[in-house]
Amino acid sequence: MSESARADWLRRLPKTELHLHIEGTLEPELMFALALRNGVTLPYPDVDALRAAYDFHNLQSFLDLYYAGAGVLLTEADFYDLTWAYLERAHADRVVHVEIFFDPQTHTERGVPFETALAGIRRALVDGEAKLGIGFRLILCFLRHLSEDAGFAALEQALPFLSQIDGVGLDSSEHGHPPEKFARLFARCKALGLARVAHAGEEGPADYVWQAIRLLDVARIDHGVRALEDDALVAYLAEHRIPLTVCPLSNIKLRVFDTLADHPLRTLLERGLVATVNSDDPAYFGGYVGENWQACADALDLTRAELVQLARNGIEASWMDDAAKTRWYAEIDTLAAEPA
Repeated sequence: MSESARADWLRRLPKTELHLHIEGTLEPELMFALALRNGVTLPYPDVDALRAAYDFHNLQSFLDLYYAGAGVLLTEADFYDLTWAYLERAHADRVVHVEIFFDPQTHTERGVPFETALAGIRRALVDGEAKLGIGFRLILCFLRHLSEDAGFAALEQALPFLSQIDGVGLDSSEHGHPPEKFARLFARCKALGLARVAHAGEEGPADYVWQAIRLLDVARIDHGVRALEDDALVAYLAEHRIPLTVCPLSNIKLRVFDTLADHPLRTLLERGLVATVNSDDPAYFGGYVGENWQACADALDLTRAELVQLARNGIEASWMDDAAKTRWYAEIDTLAAEPA
């Protein structure tokens, strides 16, 4: 198969996105447009200067800019426009189902009501399902650099809206903020019937993945690439089919690995893990989900069988209903059967 034919086949492959921070899709152009609309002054003279600032040294240097950029998001329309812009890009990448993270504490701390962010994001997701055919789930993330009490306060604000929220997660900087810090909060979420995921094993050690499983009782691990440092953990993840929402280009941008050729995505598959491909914060990390797929296919020389397995893993790891899973498995199998 020629390179262009392979790229076309990959573009047509149905994909999921299970690790996507909606605030991390804020492109510089939209950031400036929203700043102008809302009368917010940005600490950069123009789009080019802002893009130049996207040279991160580590997770924390990214987060500093990420939280500053979120300051332009003030109204329901802002959150709608942010989410809709992402969905259009996802549709172009043949994403058929998204499970989006949002960080209400980032916004409520700035005086933006919880319901403002939720309403704008969810309205866009509903429109995306109707107009673009993209299924969705919505995941409220707690910021781990804040206290567990702050997480409980965020949950309290969310209680009237739980019918619009499909699960909870744990994100932000791992260093010094192990999953065990939020054990009581996640127990409360479990009692409320909320599905649970958590970032672990990106900057944090393999032990953080164990903590997320044992203390937070998560359904998925977000990132999880450092699980490979613990053979017993790898065996447990494989046996229990606990998915990893891997973000390859993010891992390179944040120096988790030096180059994409060093990335262990293939090793995760070879070890029998439910690894999936996602974009994390694509506006900041230089690649939406389609670009992550293509970059991995090229740098790691992934076979068609490996690409098909990644696509099937995304369906398995998702929270879509069984009928939708059956539909997309069938379409993936049809593409897999095409002449190579």
